[in-house]
Amino acid sequence: MFHSIYIAGAEPRSGKSIIVLGMMEMLRAMTPKVGFFRPVITENNGRDPLIHLISKRYGLDMEGSELYGVTLDVARKMIAEGHHDDLLKLILAKYRAVQEKMDIVVCAGTDFTGANTALELGFNARLANHFGCLFMPVVKGQGRTAGEIADAVRMLEEHLEAGQHCELLAAFANRVPPDQVDELSTLLQGSRFPFYVLPEKSSLGRPTVGEIARALHFTCLYGTPQSMNHEVSRYKVAAMQVQDFLDHLDNCTLIITPGDRSDIILGTLAADASSNYPLISGLVLTGGQQPAPQVSKLLEGMNPLRLPILSSPLDTFETALKVNEVEGSILPSDERKIAVALGLMESCVDMHQLRQLIIQNVGQRMTPLMFEYELIQRAKSQRKHIVLPESSDERVLRAAEILSLRDVVQVSLLGVEEDVRAKASHLGLKLRHVDIIDPRKSPWRQEFADAYYELRKHKNVSPAFAWDTMVDVSYFGTMMVHLGYADGMVSGAAHTTQHTIRPAFEIIKTKPDCSLVSSVFFMCLEDRVLVYGDCAVNPNPNAAELADIAVTSSDTARMFGIEPRTAMLSYSSGESGKGDDVEKVRTAVKLAHARCPELKLDGPIQYDAAVDASIGNSKMPGSEVAGKATVFIFPDLNTGNNTYKAVQRSANAVAIGPVLQGLNKPVNDLSRGCTVTDIVNTVVITAIQAQQETAA
Repeated sequence: MFHSIYIAGAEPRSGKSIIVLGMMEMLRAMTPKVGFFRPVITENNGRDPLIHLISKRYGLDMEGSELYGVTLDVARKMIAEGHHDDLLKLILAKYRAVQEKMDIVVCAGTDFTGANTALELGFNARLANHFGCLFMPVVKGQGRTAGEIADAVRMLEEHLEAGQHCELLAAFANRVPPDQVDELSTLLQGSRFPFYVLPEKSSLGRPTVGEIARALHFTCLYGTPQSMNHEVSRYKVAAMQVQDFLDHLDNCTLIITPGDRSDIILGTLAADASSNYPLISGLVLTGGQQPAPQVSKLLEGMNPLRLPILSSPLDTFETALKVNEVEGSILPSDERKIAVALGLMESCVDMHQLRQLIIQNVGQRMTPLMFEYELIQRAKSQRKHIVLPESSDERVLRAAEILSLRDVVQVSLLGVEEDVRAKASHLGLKLRHVDIIDPRKSPWRQEFADAYYELRKHKNVSPAFAWDTMVDVSYFGTMMVHLGYADGMVSGAAHTTQHTIRPAFEIIKTKPDCSLVSSVFFMCLEDRVLVYGDCAVNPNPNAAELADIAVTSSDTARMFGIEPRTAMLSYSSGESGKGDDVEKVRTAVKLAHARCPELKLDGPIQYDAAVDASIGNSKMPGSEVAGKATVFIFPDLNTGNNTYKAVQRSANAVAIGPVLQGLNKPVNDLSRGCTVTDIVNTVVITAIQAQQETAA
């Protein structure tokens, strides 16, 4: 079904972890059964940073010891004793154990820990051959000119093709100086296999405060989990007086000072809080000394404290030496680094080309990761501008950063810019490519007020009331969409559904062929995605409204790559039931068929008959929908809302939505209990809806 792949650095510090992460992300969207394997790891009580990252992020249901072949010590011992073939057999046996459980395996090669570079590259290439994997070498570009990198690539080609006879999938030049990228791309034209160039991203190589603490076993005295993700670009030893020390501060600096220097501690806190000084990553107190009691009392009252404070048992000089040795890596908890790495891969690599090279025969299963991956790729193909009104909500800010880092959409936040930037800084977030608009001060406010007045003056709205209304972020954001300043809006994390959709009803209104606004949830089960409607908007739709919901939901399903086979649900199937509720559904089915005769739609039908083939054949033989339904239309909000929540919780399904449908332009509502991932998914769906509006 698939070719497994083997990713190996051609030399030390090539940055293959980024490529591994990007390939895992792509492949997990194609099949849930993606395994991971490392042939050799450095002995660290069986813990390997890359195994830890991949295992945690993708929830690999395997023990850590199953995911690697041998430790470096075992490999060296077997080679020294002349048991080279036995070593290969041992590693191969463990790899096969993983392969038997999975559709595809991503292998990450060895780390060049003291071995001859050519010998180690050859070892990885031979393992790839023994595993039957496609080989993906990674050349380091850091510190080299375009010509030097191109020479290294040609030597790699000759070495692999002449001596190893590898089946090459593609190759990468990683960590290339940004000013060398275009020249290198030109020099590598005509390569015998796909070659991708990834520019250096300094943020990926920087350690975080948390990484330094873990690597050196420093104690965290103060700080939040988020603050431990602060990047460290440099460190400074503070041995001067405060007034002199402040002149040496740079952005993302880690301050190292003895624990009894209360003046430096207080000066650092003040500098970090001041807009006149750069952002400080953290503070390390050396010598195992705790702050003075009065200072500790002050720190304990600053809750939460944005600045992480660590304690080192070493003296200042030793601490500085050790900190300098810590290299940056990517941890499962570091969503920013992961987003940067994935964004880099997705922007520089033809993922579609790689997929075609890897796939032999793809099944028709659709997993949540597949669905989410495809949505993101579609959104990125034609970037849209989405406005998020709720900039005061931490989840919205975190989602905005991820969307920006992955370059999925253009994001605008509504709020007072100074307040939003301050909160983002406090959370350690970077909103470099995110616009922040203050409705009170915006030059659009008068234009929006005038437009709102014209739309609502028949409801006795005055110009003064329209002017005041545009301060409301939901109304301002909706007017941005209505007048084309944004392509869509997502809100509801901190507001009620009514607050989100009422402006849309008043301003954007419904499409000409829709009688009402309704909603669907995408229910991502283990091996398929179903569409449920309406579970959020219309309490008790009549037959005509139910038919409208069925047709609109089917169109939405088709928009997102799901073939609609629409089941109109009731408590009986076919002609067996009687009563007003069943008759309402029967009438709705007739109306929907009259409106869209080509649509595969049936009902009334019970849920079990709609979803289970054997029951469907028994209760409604010959139906195109029974047992194969993908779109489920519930007779009322009470039934729909409870059913989607029951399936979500009991089947561990991912519920994406509600997605509003029927509006002239896309506006979508969030649950107030939404997660950051929910916000990201809803923004992506809104962007795709906007793409469809543009195409129409």
